[in-house]
Amino acid sequence: MSEVHSLKMPAVLDQELWFPSAESALTSVDVNGLVAVGGELSVDRLLLAYRSGIFPWTVNPVTWWSPDPRAIFEWDRFHVSRSLDRTLRRNVFQITIDQAFRDVIEGCAAPARGRKTTWITPEFVDSYSKLHLEGHAHSVECWRNGALAGGIYGVAAGGMFAGESMFHRDADASKVALYYLYRHLKDRGFELFDIQMLTPHTESLGAIEIPRSEYLKRLRIAVRMECVF
Repeated sequence: MSEVHSLKMPAVLDQELWFPSAESALTSVDVNGLVAVGGELSVDRLLLAYRSGIFPWTVNPVTWWSPDPRAIFEWDRFHVSRSLDRTLRRNVFQITIDQAFRDVIEGCAAPARGRKTTWITPEFVDSYSKLHLEGHAHSVECWRNGALAGGIYGVAAGGMFAGESMFHRDADASKVALYYLYRHLKDRGFELFDIQMLTPHTESLGAIEIPRSEYLKRLRIAVRMECVF
């Protein structure tokens, strides 16, 4: 059966299903949170990673990370700006859940203004689409006039949801998707909304950083919960 081992240095993974402790991650100016290298993006390994506070970031080889600090949304701190509030009140977008998962992740992977490349490779698209088909990965979609205008996707494990990436083709579409995801998770009783690393964009919406040690304590509680996305 799968297990998590405690090591002092990042591990090289093989076919055995295991991870070193997230607390063993390298933390330096150049490398913040590298836990392990190797393995594959199978459904079982991905689920074990998220339940262990670890997530993948590259392929060829696969690298596994647990940065310190960790970024999250608290349930009482989401900031709705005046412009976002106007967009929400106007009902510009039609919102759906899990209706176009692969389209959303492919939208996140596509080149965008100011971004020619992305870490979301075809291998990630295929692996997370398998997670979705098995009920572990989910998406929120924003539609406008029948076209996909933006969305967000992530992974659920018990009462933890890890937001992975979002995109927009229309102004505010990704913010609206994130807002509805936040409300959905809160209404469903999720304990922890993980967004991994803080960006100026998510910080402006109220996201904060907490020490990895605190994150892992919360995660251990969250993954034991039975929440239905």
